Amino acid sequence: MPRLFGIKHPFRLLLYLEWILLGIAILAVFSSLHPPPPHSLPPPGSLRPPRIPPHWGVRSPLGVLASIGALGLLGLRLPVGSRLSQGLYTSLGFGLSWLAVLVGGRGRSFFPALLLIVVIRACLMFPWYGRLIVAVFAYASFLLLLLTRIDVLGLFSGRSPSPKFSGMPSELVQSVVINLTLNSAILFGLVLVFVLLLVGALVAEKQSRQDLAFANRRLRQYALLIEDQATLQERNRIAREIHDSVGHFLTAQSIQLENVAMLLPKDVQQADNYLQTARQLGREALRNVRQSVATLRTNPLQGQSLLTALAKLIQDFEQTTNIKFNSNINLTSPLPIEFSTALYRIVQEALTNISRHSEATQVRLELREETRRIYLELADNGRGFEPTENTTGFGLQGMRERAEALGGNFCVHSQPSQGCQIHVELPLAKKDDPHLTS
Repeated sequence: MPRLFGIKHPFRLLLYLEWILLGIAILAVFSSLHPPPPHSLPPPGSLRPPRIPPHWGVRSPLGVLASIGALGLLGLRLPVGSRLSQGLYTSLGFGLSWLAVLVGGRGRSFFPALLLIVVIRACLMFPWYGRLIVAVFAYASFLLLLLTRIDVLGLFSGRSPSPKFSGMPSELVQSVVINLTLNSAILFGLVLVFVLLLVGALVAEKQSRQDLAFANRRLRQYALLIEDQATLQERNRIAREIHDSVGHFLTAQSIQLENVAMLLPKDVQQADNYLQTARQLGREALRNVRQSVATLRTNPLQGQSLLTALAKLIQDFEQTTNIKFNSNINLTSPLPIEFSTALYRIVQEALTNISRHSEATQVRLELREETRRIYLELADNGRGFEPTENTTGFGLQGMRERAEALGGNFCVHSQPSQGCQIHVELPLAKKDDPHLTS
């Protein structure tokens, strides 16, 4: 079920404008608090309540203020989800506005300010056609209020006019009232158009910023993916060169040494020892070259998940360094390929730095996903360093660039003799590009 109230007000400026309009409405209520006319007061000693005409003052100031206050509190959070909840929210705003008029008396001057508040909120929720419908309904409500106010004056209904106009010619009074009504209707219509254009411009500007930020984030991801592909192609080229040159020479060396072992007739034992050693060195060199070629040619994540690749990397690290390793990996869903590659490279570079420089005896790795964000924490108990003095840390710079290219954050916390902690935070897009998802 969609939440009825799920987000805070998206525009602080418009929220302040609503508060100003609420303040104007409240001031209009207090300005309408007049004492009752003398002829409506009961005789001295009578228990009869005063009979106040419907056009005189505000009948229930507390009721009006309560309605205005409810309308103001309603604007602290806007509805999200279905159009039905947004329509009910807007209808409730109109209902509170009319309730304030019915409780306070017809023709009150605070009603236009309340209608403008409802229209502003509707502009933040609906597209243009919805905004126009709400604006038309607000304008019709304003015109209806004007007609009821004219009817209260008794100028066009055949009743006797209000005592305020009893000494004036009826034609003059009708002309003045018609002009004031037309001017009020035109002015309120212009204000509605201005509000529609203003809020529409603000919403469009915010949407443009969001689209630009999203496009910038996707561009960074594409750039990182292209960079990884270019790096992989370059590694393949270097691997071919190593295989065709160094590998060939080492293989020929091994064959030549075997031939020498067969041709040397004297001091066979000593020659055989030397040749066995040379042959063993040749085989070892050839094995190392082939291992380097395989490392350069293979994408570490090709054909396997991030969890499998990290498990192999951790296993090799433990076997090579004899450092105790504690890992806690909790990923609820498959990650896009650029995220998996970046996380693997960051962990790989961090473990390389630990094995070379940290003199650590224990390493802790934590990788988790929470609320569409990826958190990576890698810590050791080594000798640490001063981050501000590390001006040649190309490995740290590379890890930072990989994180920032995906719109994330990269932090290093370290002090001498206190180990080092690396924190990486990567935001996942709401809708991942299918071309980038592994």
